[in-house]
Amino acid sequence: MKSDLRIWASLPVPAVIIAPDDKIIDINPAAEGFLNASTKSVVGVPVWDIIAIDDPFEVAFARSREQGTPLFVNDVDVGSGQRAPLQCGLQIAPLTEAPGHMIMMITPRELAGRMTQNHTVKSAAKSAIGMAEMLAHEIKNPLAGITGAAQLLSMNLAADELELTDLIVAESRRIVKLLEQVEQFGNLTEPVRQPVNLHDVLDRARRSALLGFGAQMKIIEDYDPSLPMALGDKDQLLQVILNLLKNASEAAGEGGGTIRLHSYFEHSFRLRRSDGSGQSLPLQIEIIDDGPGLPEHIKGDVFDPFVSGRENGTGLGLALVSKIISEHGGWISVTSVPGKTVFRISLSRAPLESEKT
Repeated sequence: MKSDLRIWASLPVPAVIIAPDDKIIDINPAAEGFLNASTKSVVGVPVWDIIAIDDPFEVAFARSREQGTPLFVNDVDVGSGQRAPLQCGLQIAPLTEAPGHMIMMITPRELAGRMTQNHTVKSAAKSAIGMAEMLAHEIKNPLAGITGAAQLLSMNLAADELELTDLIVAESRRIVKLLEQVEQFGNLTEPVRQPVNLHDVLDRARRSALLGFGAQMKIIEDYDPSLPMALGDKDQLLQVILNLLKNASEAAGEGGGTIRLHSYFEHSFRLRRSDGSGQSLPLQIEIIDDGPGLPEHIKGDVFDPFVSGRENGTGLGLALVSKIISEHGGWISVTSVPGKTVFRISLSRAPLESEKT
């Protein structure tokens, strides 16, 4: 019996034991982390009240129980009331010598699927950096001359003839601003990773947004007060949050909307790399807005360079966000439907020794 308990507690994937009446009998520690709920709080609760599966699944589950055969389901969205859905694989099987009892194991696939995308973003970023820096340098110099010439011309024009020179100056400055964003994307400065209070970063970003681009927005704080320190570069993480807040504010338009800043701890969240190594990323930040959502045709590519859902967007904001989080060894994902877009950032925890210091 003790051996069985050790195996149950050591399972690396979330697992749930379900009674014949579809109520939860037990969950393992990995499932507690996945569902963001304790065993005590879910035992005796109908499983479909806790686990939401975006698939006509219950009929197949009942058939598996009735026939006593395993059931395998790939690539379905699985979530709970406490967390956003993740694409997962499900393995269901009847328990030996326990008629009607089933075990369900949940294997999140989002990380494995997005590792390729993360690698693609890095490669695309490196490919774009050389050309971006060269173009920015070569274009900014003549633009400065054009702006200066237009300003000199305007000194000898009548007030009603200044429209064209003003247009030249304004458009030149707009191009310079775009080039500065391209240069920023090409910045290869490594993050200086130190213990960071994520709530300080979120609060600075919130106050800055409300005083500027997000003045029309309502920003709600929903923090886990016990969240430990993260390991990261405070200034770069601030830039990430500001970019995400700006995107949400611009998507809402002049009418404004609501953004929720949500932090929580998820001890089971691990990033498995292509070399087989794993890294724990338990600190979670979610930026949730009630805007129109991401355009359908770019949902899968929003972190790629030069992909934008706005007519005048550069397509570098989210690519820069992804680049910074990737260089932190972290993870960023997005789920979006009309009325709810969630950007989720997962980061590593600072060493306990540095937290005490």
